[in-house]
Amino acid sequence: MTVTGIITAIVFGLIIGAVARLIVPGKQSIPIWLTIIIGIVGAFIGTFIAQAFGRPTGGWNFWETIFQIVVAAILVWLVARFYPNRSRT
Repeated sequence: MTVTGIITAIVFGLIIGAVARLIVPGKQSIPIWLTIIIGIVGAFIGTFIAQAFGRPTGGWNFWETIFQIVVAAILVWLVARFYPNRSRT
């Protein structure tokens, strides 16, 4: 992955984290900074998976974006499930 690819993954990761949080049903009691990190991680993992399936990853690609959103949504669901909810006292 090139430097441009890393910067693009970070920028898209910010957006992907927000989209993933909207996709996951229910209320997620996780802070926005954690959602952004999850989106960035999901973007990197989604790109890796897209490359593993032989999909082109240069520039914007529909399938790469789908992989990134799906991975980020799974991560949002997992983190929200295990993140301590401070409102339950």
